[in-house]
Amino acid sequence: MQNESLMQKALGEQWQQLPPVLQTHYQYETNSDIGYLNIEYPSYMQLYLTFLHMLGALINRRGKEIPTIVEKQMRGDRQYWNRTIHFPNNRNIYFKSVWVYDRGNELIEYVNRFLGLRMRVHVEDNKLHYEGLHFVLKIGKRLIPIPEWLFLGHTTIVESQKTNSEFEMNFIMKHPLLGVVFGYTGTFKIISDLIKK
Repeated sequence: MQNESLMQKALGEQWQQLPPVLQTHYQYETNSDIGYLNIEYPSYMQLYLTFLHMLGALINRRGKEIPTIVEKQMRGDRQYWNRTIHFPNNRNIYFKSVWVYDRGNELIEYVNRFLGLRMRVHVEDNKLHYEGLHFVLKIGKRLIPIPEWLFLGHTTIVESQKTNSEFEMNFIMKHPLLGVVFGYTGTFKIISDLIKK
């Protein structure tokens, strides 16, 4: 029997509504995505994003059509995401995280051993929707919830199928007072033998 992916656990019966390319993107087996990112944020966020990047969170450089590779691998009940963003002048920025299934339709993405973001997922109009619930501070086995607005604001992500092997994604963080403080969009092609020709 094929192993169940974290996203399949979180979506439950809605997994069958997820477009095939996104099912492949979130499969249990090791796979990679290759594509381009557009990263935007206000200038006043630069110092704060640089600090957060030092903690392992997000990307602290803007750009258009930046070549990006995302590699995913399951180890036990955790999925490891390694993102390599290829900026000009051979300067690469790396963004790594670890995903775990939490409960119901919720996942947590950890950017380091202590800090993560709990998100709720669902499928609507053939698109995968993420909604940030709160950040979590992990101390031992205890998870302490931290309101989103204390960091960067509310997180939303929407992913949709573009072709048989490509998907589009839109990631936004919006603060209740400052508005959109960080966002990126991208188109990715899945590199996997499991893609149906």
